[in-house]
Parts: sequence; structure tokens; C-alpha cells
Amino acid sequence: MIHLPKEETKLMVAVHGWSGILLGLLLYAVVITGMAAVFAEEIGAWSAGHVETQSAFERPFDKAVRELGARTPAKYHEGVDLFEIGDHNLGAFFHRHETDPDGKFVSRGIYYQLDRDGRIEQELHGTGEEVFQPRNDDALSHFLIDTHVRLHVPDPWGLLLTGILGLAMLVAAISGLLIHRHLFKDIFTLRRKANPVLVDRDRHSVAGTWSLPFAFILAFTGSFFSFFGTIGVPIVAMAAFGGDVQALNDAVFGNPAKPDARPVAVGNLDRIAADSIQRAGGPPIFVAVENYGRADAMVTSFHDPKAGAIEPMTLLYNGTTAEFDRAKPSIGTRPSAGGTLAAIMSPLHFGNFAGLLSKAVWFGLGFAMCYVTLTGLRLWLVRRREAGRALAWLERTVAVVGFGLPLALVVAAAAFLVAMPAGSAVFWTPTAFLAASAVAILGGILMRSADAISRLLQIATGAIMLVLPALRLATGGPGWGQAIGAGQPVIAALDLAFMVAGLWMLWRVFGAHRRRDDLPLSANLQAAE
Repeated sequence: MIHLPKEETKLMVAVHGWSGILLGLLLYAVVITGMAAVFAEEIGAWSAGHVETQSAFERPFDKAVRELGARTPAKYHEGVDLFEIGDHNLGAFFHRHETDPDGKFVSRGIYYQLDRDGRIEQELHGTGEEVFQPRNDDALSHFLIDTHVRLHVPDPWGLLLTGILGLAMLVAAISGLLIHRHLFKDIFTLRRKANPVLVDRDRHSVAGTWSLPFAFILAFTGSFFSFFGTIGVPIVAMAAFGGDVQALNDAVFGNPAKPDARPVAVGNLDRIAADSIQRAGGPPIFVAVENYGRADAMVTSFHDPKAGAIEPMTLLYNGTTAEFDRAKPSIGTRPSAGGTLAAIMSPLHFGNFAGLLSKAVWFGLGFAMCYVTLTGLRLWLVRRREAGRALAWLERTVAVVGFGLPLALVVAAAAFLVAMPAGSAVFWTPTAFLAASAVAILGGILMRSADAISRLLQIATGAIMLVLPALRLATGGPGWGQAIGAGQPVIAALDLAFMVAGLWMLWRVFGAHRRRDDLPLSANLQAAE
């Protein structure tokens, strides 16, 4: 039971309402794209038809990296980043760290994209920001992640915006907790046969209460990621390292050792990968080589958490002998509470610490948060209408964003499927998203009511979801038998998920037992207090 004085309760209700109204739609956009970003890897495999299941680090790659090192100027041997791209192929970025004329710390070098046999498919020169652009086969997953992380707003403003939205989520969560007079009772109260006022209020309260811990986790970790690089790193670098970001990175993330610039061939990377797989229980997601070709070279392999754990694993190897040195914390040189907390931020934010199970839970909780945000906005608007202060323009805006954004996302997916075989997915994926958004906005301006807009957008979204599996097959994607036989059942699973979701959305609109949320905003509703 939570008891606040009457005046403080009114204040918390106002804080809860206005924090949601001022930033609620942007917050809704971040969360709904985050739901998709949780399954970005699976969506990438589904959309591009990737059926390879063996990691690039489980195949021999040492010879290919040595050949790349021989052709790369020595000035870019300061660091080598190795990671997977496309259908479990290898990407290699040979680079050095420098400060550009604007004072920005950057990595500059040569980025090689290799095929399955280790041959160079593409060679790109420039800074990391310049070369790490979306590829034709990952344009959709890249688009989803970038929308969630930055809302496609240029750095650093996009990260700052999502960080502020994370703080707004914390404010809404805390104020929502405080205005619940009967918190534990509300968790289990869902009066389906009561009058519409109580039904809508119960649904909003139940979904909000059950997703409250998730809201805290998502808001805190999201704000951490947004503010860490844009504010935290520059401030700490200026205060403790005289503005030298490289020195900060070396102290926090590096492996301090006595410099030894003698030329020595790098140790066998295949041997390092095999040993790290055995120790971590799975292949690396990233391998970093420091001081490639020098006597003081070190190799670090980064792994997802082991089964039953939540903290990622980081293993350190001698770069010349390929011998295991130690398991190291992600931050600092010795284990610490702060380092552990920072290390678990990513698994907690993206929900990938227990494979598909944790991702599915995070997706469901994200859906609940979207529902809470959207229904909270609609309930607040109805209360204003009943008080004689209707905001018709905002009602239409909520309808357009609430149901137009899912439509734009599935249209972007459809455009990717059509454009990828032609090699133009990088252009058409965001273009289709913007075109669908423009159509939704135009409908919001021209149609007679917010309810009519909502209905039309939901029908269009459901219909396109039903079409996506057939469109994937028609554009050359693998069939269910081929995908399952190759060890990629996620392709068939996502096909089924899209069909079920499409049918569900159409049933909500046309079914005899459609949910009460489809009623017009002018219905007799009241805010949950």
C-alpha cells in the first residue's frame, strides 16, 4: 500500500501525465523500435535468407588475416578488429587512433569485408564512422538498430535525445508507482465484465505495474549508453587525462604492459579462437588485436554470457605465442563492482543473456510498455476532452504515431525484401519507411476522426504482415524445409510470427470480440489515477 497526502498525489498525477505527454510519443518510438532491435540478428537472418550457422571464428581465418596484414600499411597495425558480417563472414578493420581537425577522437584505417573463402569482397578506407555503413544484406537490421539508438538524429544529438527519453521513462515509472494507492492489488485486478471505464483503467494499470521493473531497467541502461559516450567519456577524459581520450581508453579498456615495438609475427589466431570457444562455451562475438605484428601484441576475445550467467566473458591472450593469459573484466584491470555493473548493461538492455528465451521476455515486456504508453496518452486526452479542453490535433497525432509507426516498420521490411535482390536495399529500406510515414501523416490530416485513422492504419499493418512471408519466398528466400534443415528454424518462426500478428491485428479491427482499445477517443473513459 502506498499512501501520499492528497496534494502530493495530485502533484504526482500531474508529473506522471505531463512527463508522458511531452515525451510519450518519442518514448513510444524508442521502445517499439527497441522491440524489433532485440531480434535484430534474427530479423537479419530472416530478411536476407542467411542459413549459415557456423561462426566465422569456428572456421580457419588465421591465414586470411595474415594476408591482410601483409598488404596493409604498418601505420594501421595499431589495432585490428575482427567480427562477423553478413552470413557469418568475416570483417577486419586495421586501424590507428587519432584526433581529427575538429578535436574528435576517431579510428582511421582500412576495413576489409571477406567472403566465406577468405577472399576480399570489398575494401573501404576511412574512419570507423565512414566505413561502417549498412550493407545491402543487413540494411533492415541496421536500420532498426539505428532507429532505436539514435532515432536517425545525427551524433551526438540522437544519443542525447534517447538518453533524455530514458530519464523521462524513469520519471513516469516512479510517479506511476507513487500514484497507485493499492499497488499489489492492482497487479491482479482486471475486471473484464465491468463498465468500459474500469476495464480500460485496469488494463493500463496491470500492464504498467507488471512492466514496472522492466521500465526501470530499460530506462537506466538506455540512459547509461546514451550519456556514456556523449557526456561521460569527454568529462572524465578532461578531468583525469587532460582531454586525452586515447589515454582514458587505454586505462579503462586496454591491457597495460611494457611497450615493445620489436617486429614479431602474430600468434596463431585459429588456435586462440578454438581455445576461447572451449573456455567460453561459444564463439567470440568480437576479437581485438592490439599492436599487431609487435612483440607486445595482445589478443582479446569477447563472448556472450555463459549459460546461466548474465555477465559477458572477456578472455586475454598473448598476441605472439597465442597462449591464454587470463579472463579479464570488461572495464579495468581487476574485477570490481563498478566493472561488473557496466558489463551487464548491454545484456540487461537488449535481453540477450539467455538466448531466445530472454529475448522473447524482453519483447513481451516492451510490448506491454508500448501498450501502457499509448493507452496512457489516450486516457489523458479523453480526460482533457471531458474537462472541455479537447486537443483534436494531439488525438490525431497519437493515432498517427501509435499505429503509423508499426505500419512504416513493416513497409520498410517489405521494401527491403523487394530491393535486396537488386542490390538497392540500403536506399529503399529507409525511403520506404519515410514514404509510409508520410502517407500516415497525410491520412491523419485528411481523415474524419482519430478512430478512423487508427482503424485504417491497423488494417494496413495487419495485411502487410500477412504478405511478408510470401514476399520473402517470392524474392528468393529459403523455404521452411531448407531453413530448418540448415539449422535456421528462426526463419520459419518469424514467418509464423508475422502471420499470427497480422491475423490478430485484423481480428482486433473486424472481429466480433475486438478489444475495447479500438473505440473512439470520445468514449466515456477516464485517466488511471
